[in-house]
Amino acid sequence: MKLLKKATMFGLLAGFGVSALADNPISTYHYLADPGAAADDDYFYIITDSDDPAPYNSNGYKIYALYAFRSRDMQNWTDFGIIYDARKVNGINDIWASGIAVHNGTFYIVFPDGGGGGIGYIKAPAIEGPWTNAVGQGKDKLVGGRGIIGCDGVSWCFDPGIFIDDDGTTYVTWGGGESNSRPNTDNFDIVKLNDAKNAPVGNGSHVKVNNLPTRKMLEASYIHKHKGTYYFSYSTGWQQGAPTIDYGISNNVMGPYTWKGTILGDPSMNGRSINGNNNHHGIAEFKGHSYVVYHDRRIAKGHNGLEIIPADDGKAKPNEGYHRSVSVDEMFYNADGTIQTVKVTDEGPAQIENFDPYDWYPALTSSKQKGIRSRSNFVQGKAAEHVMLPLSSKEAWLRVSGVDFGAGATGFTVEAASTADGNKVEIRSGSATGTLAGTCTIKNTGNKNTFVENKCDVEGLSGVVKQLFLVFKGNQDSTMAVKAWGFEGSGTTPPEPQKPFSGKAWDIPGKIEMEDFDIPGSGRGSEIKSYSENDSEDHGAESNGGKSYREDTGVDIYKKATGYVVGYNQSGEWLEYTVNVKEDGDYTMFASVATDNSTASFTLSIDGKSVAEVPVAGDSWDDFIKVKANVTLPAGEHVLRFTVTGDWFDIDYMQFAAGKNATDPDDETIGIKGFRVLGANSVATFDVFDLNGKKITSFTARHIHEAKKLWRDNAMSKSVQGVCIIRNRHNGAVARVRTTR
Repeated sequence: MKLLKKATMFGLLAGFGVSALADNPISTYHYLADPGAAADDDYFYIITDSDDPAPYNSNGYKIYALYAFRSRDMQNWTDFGIIYDARKVNGINDIWASGIAVHNGTFYIVFPDGGGGGIGYIKAPAIEGPWTNAVGQGKDKLVGGRGIIGCDGVSWCFDPGIFIDDDGTTYVTWGGGESNSRPNTDNFDIVKLNDAKNAPVGNGSHVKVNNLPTRKMLEASYIHKHKGTYYFSYSTGWQQGAPTIDYGISNNVMGPYTWKGTILGDPSMNGRSINGNNNHHGIAEFKGHSYVVYHDRRIAKGHNGLEIIPADDGKAKPNEGYHRSVSVDEMFYNADGTIQTVKVTDEGPAQIENFDPYDWYPALTSSKQKGIRSRSNFVQGKAAEHVMLPLSSKEAWLRVSGVDFGAGATGFTVEAASTADGNKVEIRSGSATGTLAGTCTIKNTGNKNTFVENKCDVEGLSGVVKQLFLVFKGNQDSTMAVKAWGFEGSGTTPPEPQKPFSGKAWDIPGKIEMEDFDIPGSGRGSEIKSYSENDSEDHGAESNGGKSYREDTGVDIYKKATGYVVGYNQSGEWLEYTVNVKEDGDYTMFASVATDNSTASFTLSIDGKSVAEVPVAGDSWDDFIKVKANVTLPAGEHVLRFTVTGDWFDIDYMQFAAGKNATDPDDETIGIKGFRVLGANSVATFDVFDLNGKKITSFTARHIHEAKKLWRDNAMSKSVQGVCIIRNRHNGAVARVRTTR
């Protein structure tokens, strides 16, 4: 923890060494903006609009179409291309920021027509379509001109969001604009839809957000729900600089809401965004995690090795303000339901399950790309079709992460068209120039609209391959069009659950060493994870000679005088331990912790059920003290989760004693000599040394905090100038104490 500033800087510098393969944004081959998000049991979905039509020197938005993406694992994304195009649908003008929801297998999108001329409502059986009018009642708009209801006096009738509650009731929110009042709370509406015809119940209801700070409510209204609480979020106004995404909470979806803070600041990422430009987001929960999607400007600025793709007119160096990209990061809640400000990252969220290669995937399925362009073939009434156009004479590839080949792949098939001889796809592991597993030659079909399957053998692909590359080679750019691909083989590796670090569950009653959390499993599903870490760098490795105690986890484990401790703890991080509880009943948990602040905290849960909330406070990183909590535990083998809810503390171990308000098992009963300790039933012996290692004296105290005070107050300390070392003879805990004559 004492290395916080130094370690953070090292992490920033180290990131540039590998950042060419950063995972945000989700697409690096076209310009996307204004994302919305939804999820079901199988996939996380993102819809966006596009800045692709904008010329390089654009000073405004040209937005006509909606794109769609989905992912099973939050690292590998399938891009379905244009799923709805205003230029090919009669009666619709521009399509800007839109909202998406999925319920009982049906997808719903609300979109603004013409940037404020009304709100359309469409539905589809799949994210790729086909999309049809969902308004009903012979209308082609839900809100606004030619709609069922009007805009209800909202300044800008646009940026709609759609929310479907647990009981299936649908709500639509829209609006934006700035008024002369500050703050202004009348820019947004919510309307409830009440039957199969989607007829609104009355007109919209203006949203009220109480306790709003000085910055205004501008646009991008959004509703989501978490553990029974409703959240209304939105983009703030331009007058205060770059807009943020702020939010309020309520126990009623219609409000009123109470302002709580900021979800997402301007995602500048070292200048990748522009102060004063807009901000937009979408939020959804998926497989036990919460995620926020947002747009930034990192491609147009070319940061961290990302290629700067030309604008739609083919010219280089496009105006980054109007050439945006879409990224995603994990979002965390505090124990009281408030949202932690999202940390915008290059890496994006952790992959939550391995990728299954033995399926048939649309061509643009990947975790990262280079030298790739694409073509969307949108036809109203049909599912979207999206093909990949590699720049095959240059460095052109797709990367797929965490691919589980099981016992081994035997073949690869790619559906492609080609207008030239010599085009091919190389399958490589590790990097674009890594180990070659196979090569597929692409048949010349005479044009880029005639597709055939091309097959080849592969070898050397088994188990989990961290990075798989499909590398496209040829003598001419854009002579190849790829529609889909997949592998053949023996099937994925059977999933293996997490397991105890030592091979045996921790006994309760007993002690748990925090650095020895469970070994992660392998295969599919979040149940194989045994830890969650906010970044991939082990900030404690330097204290251990540069070697991580738990390689490849990124968990921050420091080597101290007492042994290994888990430090650099940040809210949302967690560790899991397989435990064997001797019998049902009450226990007292004691945790050895160190910190110099009063706002740290953690929770404990058993099999997902919370059993304790524990505050942590202290005045020294060198002083380990005990915090405790009474817990009730079920007998048998379970998974105990330790979750950080308040930043910055170190933790050495947890110890469980049988019974409520039990005595700490670490306490010793020792005769008191020289120092009087009032009310002490159990004490330990402490030795005092000077900085040369010479022992000065010994005495007893109940804990190290008391030992420090007793030493400072004792006349003998006045004969020692400077810093002394106090050591607990029983558990090795060490503290430094400064005294003056």
